[in-house]
Amino acid sequence: MSSNNLKNLSANALQLVANQVFGLVIFYILSTTLSKDGFGQINLALAILLSAFNILSCGIDQLIIKKIAAGDDKQSALSLYITHTLFTGLVFYGILVAVLFVFPHPPTIYNLLLLIGIGKLMTYLSTPYKQAASGLELFKLLAWLSIISNFVRCILLVVFLFLHRLDLYTIVAIFIIGDTLEFVLGVPLFKKWAKIPIAIKWDKTNYVNLVREALPQIGVVLITSSLARFDWIFIGFILSAAKLAEYSFAYKLFEIATLPLLAIAPLLIPRFTKMFKQDEVNTDGLKFLIRMEMILAAFTVLLLNVYWAPVIDWLTHNKYGTVNINTIFILSLCLPLLYIENFFWTIFFAQGRLKMILNAFMVTLAVNIAGDIVLIPIYKNEGAAIAFLLACIAQIVFYLNKNTLPELKKTGQPLIICTICALCSGFATKAIFADNWLVIPTAILGYLALLIITGQLQLKDRQRLKAIIG
Repeated sequence: MSSNNLKNLSANALQLVANQVFGLVIFYILSTTLSKDGFGQINLALAILLSAFNILSCGIDQLIIKKIAAGDDKQSALSLYITHTLFTGLVFYGILVAVLFVFPHPPTIYNLLLLIGIGKLMTYLSTPYKQAASGLELFKLLAWLSIISNFVRCILLVVFLFLHRLDLYTIVAIFIIGDTLEFVLGVPLFKKWAKIPIAIKWDKTNYVNLVREALPQIGVVLITSSLARFDWIFIGFILSAAKLAEYSFAYKLFEIATLPLLAIAPLLIPRFTKMFKQDEVNTDGLKFLIRMEMILAAFTVLLLNVYWAPVIDWLTHNKYGTVNINTIFILSLCLPLLYIENFFWTIFFAQGRLKMILNAFMVTLAVNIAGDIVLIPIYKNEGAAIAFLLACIAQIVFYLNKNTLPELKKTGQPLIICTICALCSGFATKAIFADNWLVIPTAILGYLALLIITGQLQLKDRQRLKAIIG
């Protein structure tokens, strides 16, 4: 492994681990301190705001990474995206405020939208600097830019918890402070390390060209934003805030379980972009990479299910463990699918096949929304998890059909084999041992044994892993 790649991976992994730790502490404090209704209301407001700001990005965020990685004019690209975030962000929040004058006595959820929206606007305005740092492969800078908000929120929440001064609106104020500091401190950090002058210049011609180039990606963003939080919003309005609290708890732990994918994904975009631009595609390396990702993803499935009920019930005083056992099992089955989705999405994005990606997400969105509408009223939170699983399967099938590299046609094999190995090991171990503390080491050993037997794990893999990363 080259020294530069090792530093990038280490910095990116470190900030992700730190962010997940801080986020987990924040999440734990909120879920155990607030009632299920209060916790559900905050999550509903966050779901709406995050979806809105993701849509406002118009897909330009990913396009900026690609342009900078490909060697385009860095200052011009950054300036265009800063202009975009300022204009769209301020207009969106202005509309939120204007609605307040039309309806002077809004419900609690709208008040939360307005207040939390201040912080999320600051986070949105910080996006150009994070994306530029990623495109420049300055992952140490990206780590600092990404960690500020969660660090501040975590510290303040812990302090106010010990002071017994934590309530719904104190929590909202802490969120605003953390998000605002991310922007206030992030800009000077970027100027110092990236060495790119920050200049906001209106360039109509280049901005229109940028938006046109991003048009196919805009559709993807609309769809992915809907996919990411439609189930939360639907549960919050159709069922109840309490049911959303239960589902969002399971989904948050599911998102935390994607930590390895979050560490890998930012590294793939610039590397795949350069690989396809130079027409030097190492298909053997790509096949090996996806097999390693499947081993890691299925291992996460195993860990997530083996200790879910006993650990979560103990941590949350029986609020979110057993009640979510079926939901987390279904969601965990999506993990290997998400790895393959990201793998093919990055390849297609690097190839410039944005319209095809849009079509894939349209199919996925249709399956997910139809599943939510049909299944949530019947099966409640488990229905939302099933709908998400079906949507992931639909996207994988679409990607495999549109893949133009013949060597990657059988990518589904390691996915199926590794997942079955994890499930067999987990179910068998839990059936044999009553003592929970004996389950996890035995399940891991069983999983490794099954991987070796099925040929998914080989002695020469260590050297091949070094070769593909280096």
